[in-house]
Amino acid sequence: MLEPRDQSAMLGGLRFAYREWPNPGAQALVLLHGFTGHAHSWESFARAMQSRYHVYALDQRGHGDSAWTDDYSADAMVEDVQRWVTALGLKQFVLLGLSMGGRNAYQFAAQHPDEVERLVIVDIGPEIASSGSNRIVSGVQANDIFATPDEAVAAMRAANPRADEAELQHRTRYNLMLRDDGTWTFRYDRALRTNRLPRPAAGDAWGLLPKIRARTLLIRGELSDVLDEAVADRMLKEIPDCAFALVPGSGHSIPLESPKGFLAAVETFL
Repeated sequence: MLEPRDQSAMLGGLRFAYREWPNPGAQALVLLHGFTGHAHSWESFARAMQSRYHVYALDQRGHGDSAWTDDYSADAMVEDVQRWVTALGLKQFVLLGLSMGGRNAYQFAAQHPDEVERLVIVDIGPEIASSGSNRIVSGVQANDIFATPDEAVAAMRAANPRADEAELQHRTRYNLMLRDDGTWTFRYDRALRTNRLPRPAAGDAWGLLPKIRARTLLIRGELSDVLDEAVADRMLKEIPDCAFALVPGSGHSIPLESPKGFLAAVETFL
């Protein structure tokens, strides 16, 4: 397989970074990471899918190597995706998003139904359980200055004991940047650490789901504190053609906590 490559594009006046795992002539698989994530977090999954798909992963605004801005609304992020896939010339692609990226993915699929052939929503819905929301807010507001990368990895391990070791090491180390004083911090906008990520009103989000035409898979972690079972059940009824997969032993961050279970769920669906 061709080696992955890091790319960039100007979209709506902002510079965006993305990573590409090429497979010329194959259908595109577009990946959207979760809150505080980055395009490189998909590395092992993308390599597993590259034999059948031309894989693209975007650093969404404020994350990874993409530009920081004042607007982190879902509408702005969905518009970024539209500009990006238009610039790449993608049509009838598979769209997969985790958490924040899953929200952006189902909103995009509802607003651009002719462009998405299949959709995978990973552990997110129009309503978020308060326990998960509070955990995420507390996590990003915790100390984020580290003396060494190893210290950062240890902090992330303490925050998520279920995380796969190889995935945790890779995702954390790539997500660090060196500060002028020789310490390390995470590579996403500080504004996202102190302010809640804007979310669409639940009623508006529920109204989008019946507009999705793509065949859809909803994946939930068995131990998720973000996607309640009742919300998942309702999503299966609201989305016209929606299958469901439960990943045993995993919480919200399924690709991080159960990479093999996540891959199996996606491969079975696709």
